[in-house]
Amino acid sequence: MSQNSSGSRKPPSSKNASPRTLGIDIGGTRLKAGVLDDQGNMVSGPDRVDTPHPGKPDIIVSSLIELVRPLGAFDRISVGFPGVVRGGRILTAPMLGTPEWHDFPLAAELAQRLGKPARVLNDASVQGLGVIAGQGLECVITLGTGFGFALFQDGLLAPHFELGQHPAAKGEVYNVYLGNATLHRIGRKKWNRRLRKAIGFIDTLVTYDTLLIGGGNASAIDFELPPNIRIVPNEAGITGGVRLWAPQMAGVFGQSGPLTRKPPESVAAAPES
Repeated sequence: MSQNSSGSRKPPSSKNASPRTLGIDIGGTRLKAGVLDDQGNMVSGPDRVDTPHPGKPDIIVSSLIELVRPLGAFDRISVGFPGVVRGGRILTAPMLGTPEWHDFPLAAELAQRLGKPARVLNDASVQGLGVIAGQGLECVITLGTGFGFALFQDGLLAPHFELGQHPAAKGEVYNVYLGNATLHRIGRKKWNRRLRKAIGFIDTLVTYDTLLIGGGNASAIDFELPPNIRIVPNEAGITGGVRLWAPQMAGVFGQSGPLTRKPPESVAAAPES
C-alpha cells in the first residue's frame, strides 16, 4: 500500500487549467511520486513504496503504475532514474541492475501504460532542476542508496557525468564510498569524514560556485558547511520534474531508437543496505 503524507487529493485538472505533471523519483530504496502544478508545487502526494528487489523493469513499472493510481489526474510524466538515460532509454542502472535495464525504453513504456507523454532524466539532474538558482556554476550531489551528481551553468544542464562510478578513495567508487550501506557499516562519524574529503575532491574537480546537497542521507551531515554549500529538500527529486517540460529542455529529449552504445564494463552497483 502506498503512504500518502499529504492526506488530501485535489480535483482533476480541466482543459483550461495549466498542465499538471506526474513526478516520479525512482530510487534504489524507495519509489516516490506526486502530482505537481505548473509551478512545481505538490498538489497530490507524495506517495512512496519500497523499491522491489530484484528491481527488474517489468516489476518496477508495475509498482509505479500501482503507486500513481490514487494520485489523481495529470497531463504529462517526468521521471528521475538512478543511472544514465539517453532519449528516454536506460543505458546504465547500477542501483537496479544494468544487464536487465540496458536499452529499456522507460519513457515510452510509461507513456503507453499511463496514456500521457513521458520524459526521463537522471535523478540527480531532476533534483537539481528543482533547487538551482540559475546563476553561475551550480553543482548538485545526492546522498542516498548511492551517490548522484549533476552540473548546471547559469541554469542550463551540462552533459551527464556518472561521478558515482568514478573512483573516490580506498579503491571504492563514490556509489560505494559514500553509499547508504557504507554509512551504516562505518558509522556517521567516519562517513562524515569521508564526505568532507569528497567535497574537497569535487571542489577541485569542478570549482563550483555553489554546491547543493540532496538525498535522504543529507540529514546525516554533522559538520558545518561553508556559505556556498547548502542542503536542499529531498522532495526536489519529484518537484524538479516540472522543469523537464521547460522550453529550454526540449533538446535534451530528442527522439531515440535502440541504443548502440553498450554500458561501460566497469559499472558497479552500490551494496544493498
